[in-house]
Amino acid sequence: MPRSTRRRPAPTHPAAEDIDLYDVLHALSDPTRMTIVRVLRAEPERACGSFPVDVAPSTLSHHFKVLRESGVISQREEANRRFSALRTVDLERRFPGLLDTVLAALARNGGDA
Repeated sequence: MPRSTRRRPAPTHPAAEDIDLYDVLHALSDPTRMTIVRVLRAEPERACGSFPVDVAPSTLSHHFKVLRESGVISQREEANRRFSALRTVDLERRFPGLLDTVLAALARNGGDA
């Protein structure tokens, strides 16, 4: 049976000026999403299926969607893979020090998201 030639739509991202603090805080309130953010803080970009999380692929897709739609990450497609990166510059411009503060608090509390 031939494979479908339809491509999934490219991921959409909010403009930097439209990133909302409440959406960002909501996105950062989940342990799995914080693991993704911590990994991306250490690496500039990573393939979506390569994060050290123990959730179903559909659940992981949901977490990426929440992070992307809140403006915390950007995603790009390359062939059949999707790569994620933190929107560090945009977040720092909108909410100076927020990401560093949240990550530092997480580390002080044992690093478990």
